[in-house]
Amino acid sequence: MLNGGEMWRGDGNERESKEHVALNWNHQPNDTPSRRFLKLELELNVHLRGLSFGEPVRYVYNPLEYAWETHSCYVEKYCQAGQHFLFLGMNPGPFGMAQTGVPFGEVKSVVDWLRITGTVGRPENEHPKRRISGLACTQSEVSGARFWGFFRKLCSEPAVFFRHCFVHNLCPLIFMSSSGKNLTPPELNACEREKLLRLCDIALCQIVEALGVSMVIGVGKVAEQRARRAFSAAGMDVRVEGIMHPSPRNPQANKGWETVAKAKLEQLGVLSLLRNNTLPESSHTQGTS
Repeated sequence: MLNGGEMWRGDGNERESKEHVALNWNHQPNDTPSRRFLKLELELNVHLRGLSFGEPVRYVYNPLEYAWETHSCYVEKYCQAGQHFLFLGMNPGPFGMAQTGVPFGEVKSVVDWLRITGTVGRPENEHPKRRISGLACTQSEVSGARFWGFFRKLCSEPAVFFRHCFVHNLCPLIFMSSSGKNLTPPELNACEREKLLRLCDIALCQIVEALGVSMVIGVGKVAEQRARRAFSAAGMDVRVEGIMHPSPRNPQANKGWETVAKAKLEQLGVLSLLRNNTLPESSHTQGTS
């Protein structure tokens, strides 16, 4: 059993904020999965504030702070008991989660299919070429459009997908260079990257344990490999698999990502669960937490 207090020791960053106050909620035996999930994310936020990043990083956004309202809407709607499959992305995209607070959060999918609402603020230090306009963002993120578009066609209603699955990013931060170029964690300074990902690994292990996840499906090799490393270091027996990342930078994904993803999910035994559209009448509402 993981102990959050022991695993987080030694950081010392206890800045008071509304998020940190929320960490002091007394544990309730009847805590919902969504409540446990959000508490772990708030705790991760506290520790991430103690990090600093040098070149090539010049701007760091954390949508779990400025887009907390829409993010918590997503979690409260859709994080629920019985979700044994966790799709794991690496970190936000500039026109996805950075704008909406939702993993792979292409705006149209988030608003029209997931029906997420809320106000999105702005990061303290904002790149002039990478402004945050929240749910009003007009630029589509291809990865997110492919990801959620695939499951929309497969499941019809969000309740079908979220009955068995949830979606999360390992790292909530997005990094940019002075030019506004998006930087992925592998492009960071090695020492800074390991400090960051160590904190994210701990949070992932705690989330998987809290939710009772039995299989993590990395979206892309980087997320898959990092999940394997996190569970191995923690001594956790969690099955890790992977699907191809839907990024337009991936030539294979551009040739037919949905076909590849469908074949892999069928192999993993997940596809049949997502094709079952027979839900109790109450499940066709907006999900429960």
